[in-house]
Order: sequence, then C-alpha cells, then structure tokens
Amino acid sequence: MNRRILRTTPGLAMLIAAGVILSAARLNAQALRVCADPDYLPFSDQAGQGLENKLAALAAKALGDKVEYTWASYRGPGGFDGFLYQTLNAKKCDVVMEIPYGYAQVLSTKPYYVSSYVFVYRKNKDYDIQSMDSPILRKLKIGFESETPPEMGLKIRGLVQTATPFDIGDKAGESPALMLNQVQDGKLDVAITWEPAIGYFLPHYPDLQVVAVPNERALGAPEQYAFPVSMGVRQGDEALKNRLDDVISKHESEITALLANFGVKLYKPNVPGAVSY
Repeated sequence: MNRRILRTTPGLAMLIAAGVILSAARLNAQALRVCADPDYLPFSDQAGQGLENKLAALAAKALGDKVEYTWASYRGPGGFDGFLYQTLNAKKCDVVMEIPYGYAQVLSTKPYYVSSYVFVYRKNKDYDIQSMDSPILRKLKIGFESETPPEMGLKIRGLVQTATPFDIGDKAGESPALMLNQVQDGKLDVAITWEPAIGYFLPHYPDLQVVAVPNERALGAPEQYAFPVSMGVRQGDEALKNRLDDVISKHESEITALLANFGVKLYKPNVPGAVSY
C-alpha cells in the first residue's frame, strides 16, 4: 500500500499557525475571578441563574476573559463583611459583582444602577403610603429586613417595637419572596425591602403594590433609601477597576436590559421617589 505524503501548502501552513495562535490565546485567557454566594437567588447560584452570574458573564465576554467562581455564603456568621474578608480580601477572587457604591472594604467601580427600598402591600388595601412619615404606618403590621436603613427609619419614628424583623440576608436558604408571601397571605400589611431582591419574584404576585421609599423626612435630616450599586474590587486594584469601568460605560444598554430581565427598577439619583423605566 502506498503511503500518502501530506504536503503543507503555504495556505495550509497559515491556517495551522493561526490555529496554534488561537489555541494558545484560549489557554492564556485571563480569568475574571468572581466572589459569589452559591445559593442566594435572585442574585447568584452555582447553576449560573442569578443576576450577578449573568452580569459576570457579560463582563467577562466584554473583557475577553473567562469566569471563575469562588463560592462562599453571604449569610451566616460574619455576614457580608465576613464573606469579603474570606474571599476578596483573602485574594481568592478579584471582584464582587454587586455592592453599594463606596462600600468601605472595597474599591468601587462606577455605579451601574441606582435602586431603592420599597413599600409592598396589597393593591386592594389602597393604603396612602408615600413615605416613612405616612400616618397610616402607625396602624399597620409592618415587616422589615434587619440591619437595613428601613430599620433605622422605623426606630426613629418609634415603630420598630411593633414591627416584624426578617433576617433573609443572614439565613441560608431563605428567599426574599418570603416577605412577599407574608403580605400576600395577610400576615403583614406592608413589607419594606430592597426592590432588586424582590423584583424577580413580583410577576408571581400581581395583587401587590410597590412604592419607592423616598429619601425624605418630615422632621430632621433627610434619610437615604435609594442607593447606587457598583462592582467591588480589592483596595488598590486600580487596573481591574478601570477595566470594569470601561465595560460599564460601553455596555450600559446591555446591563440595563439585564437588570430589567430580573425586575430591577432603576431610580433616578438625587430625585426622591422618581423612577426610571
């Protein structure tokens, strides 16, 4: 049997060389090393179904990187600060996809959205709730998330003693939808919670009304309930911050669409209660 001789033509040589270069590029691709909770929807999970997962994929694609996760719970002993200490600040990963802008433990990117705490109640109740100072709140069963700005607002007004605290941000396995269920079932008259945590679930609760908590107060200094949200990297990692800032600037429309898919309502900064859809 005659043996065939494979001759490498100039064109084929170029294709082979290009393939080698592409393969090397893939092998040498940088990783966007992300810190995330493995079981805290709608924000993140190991199946990649959360808002932060989708945002990480978008950012990595824009950077030409691949995503690598370090999984650790936000919830439980140490809370979110403990999570940062054990992951980002321990250099096990390089970025947290969602964090309040200016958070002390990290270097913040530019914000990519602004959202707000909200009142949630049944539409058929038609409560006149426009702010934390609304008189009707003194007559209602209120639920709130512990260690959040609404808790402080309730304390200032002497309402926290009769309200029900929830520790959804601390207890593994609990969903933000728990508070929606409580309102839907009449166990609470009104819940005060972070809108991005519940927006994903709201289509399943068509009977519920959502009203932004404005940054205002009848007496005394203004309070803050709307917050800009950014990505966070380690202090001093200006290079990664700048790369992510560039992604946020160039892919604003894609990020906004992604937020909308998760039911996140975007509020205009510095305008109490003003919402941008």
